[in-house]
Amino acid sequence: MDKPTIPKGTRDFGPAQMAKRQFIFDNIRKVFQKYGFQPLETPTMENLSTLTGKYGEEGDQLLFKVLNSGDYLKDVDSSMLETRNSKLLIQDISEKGLRYDLTVPFARYVVMNRGEIAFPFKRYQIQPVWRADRPQKGRYREFYQCDADVVGTDSLVCEAEIVLMIKEVFKSLGIKDFTIKINHRAILSGLAELTGSQNESSLFVAIDKLDKIGEEKVKEELRSRGFEDKGIDSVFAILNFKGSTQQKIDFLKSKFSNSENGKKGIADFEEVLSLLQSYGATEQHVEFDISLARGLSYYTGCIFEVKINNVAIGSVSGGGRYDNLTGVFGLPDVSGVGISFGVDRLYDAMEELKLFPKEAQVSSNVMLAHFDDATLRYSLNVANQLRESGISTEVYPDVTKLKKQLDYANRKEIPFVVVVGTDEMKDGMLTVKDMDKGEQVKLSVEELLFKLRG
Repeated sequence: MDKPTIPKGTRDFGPAQMAKRQFIFDNIRKVFQKYGFQPLETPTMENLSTLTGKYGEEGDQLLFKVLNSGDYLKDVDSSMLETRNSKLLIQDISEKGLRYDLTVPFARYVVMNRGEIAFPFKRYQIQPVWRADRPQKGRYREFYQCDADVVGTDSLVCEAEIVLMIKEVFKSLGIKDFTIKINHRAILSGLAELTGSQNESSLFVAIDKLDKIGEEKVKEELRSRGFEDKGIDSVFAILNFKGSTQQKIDFLKSKFSNSENGKKGIADFEEVLSLLQSYGATEQHVEFDISLARGLSYYTGCIFEVKINNVAIGSVSGGGRYDNLTGVFGLPDVSGVGISFGVDRLYDAMEELKLFPKEAQVSSNVMLAHFDDATLRYSLNVANQLRESGISTEVYPDVTKLKKQLDYANRKEIPFVVVVGTDEMKDGMLTVKDMDKGEQVKLSVEELLFKLRG
């Protein structure tokens, strides 16, 4: 019999890992709710017509398709099979796909439920997504995203609050060294104008690969897509400009004197910085990155990308404004903006930096150990009192040697073990063992509760 396996790019998460992941989920959820976002879930599968064409050419290739139910080849023309053209064939054998992200399904939801939604509509969503990507460190085929989006307003207050939420999430997770990179699609459009080419999307896709393949490879790709060397050189003269945020703004203003797109992008970015000041926030952790492109084709305004510094992992969060994503579903002119946290990369980064607090890995605060059936039954009553007071408690279920019970508590990193013997049953004073310190004291149930509540 073959050993069981799981698909490449997917992972199992045991209890210890899930405890840490739940720590991330809980902290992100608290921040989202603090800023007025409401929870939402959408189906694992969407119609391919919903997903296709929303992520750019390369994104479409990474969609996981789901075969139609039943005999999916029954109605396919035999000549189509002989062509071996998978792109044409997929239209006849697959109508659904696994969701690629949470933003497009959200836009679809908004359109389908627009009569019941109060705009601006703020929602958060924590669910897995799937991409048919090549698995590698920090890149998976199945991974969780934690999204927060607001639609129905074009106010840049939303962009400023995204920056605030990112900072607050990272603070709650104990991540201190990170960078929030911000750019604007209109600034990239201004760059495209300098090339003299109308092929904006190809420029965006190529620039988005700068961190992965480097400047020379990006230039080669642009040449292959018809961009001339003069235009490419003018773009990289801007992309490679170094300086403070204000110096970058002043430099771009001089370059975009004849570009309405460029001027619009700079003005929006300056307004976001001004709003942050009104909130009392500083520009700490915020970087104006002219080369930030983000490959998804639906972004139209400010774009964000967050990286944790000094870890061998890519971006852990990203997002931006999209002015007409709902338009493709029949509801035009509804602007939205959102941010997404990649939990799997956050997890890997926090593991690398050893940032998970010990309490995030504790499933039970107390375990009751015993010696025989009588002390086991007495333990059940004590456990019930602790649980009713909100203390996570478990009772070792079998009558066995005390050492085995203590080993179990150690493996589960349970901080306190209450040992119940005949003396404890008689006088009601429990033997409480601190598993970290190796110390033990005698306490009543009331004293134990006081100790555990801290």
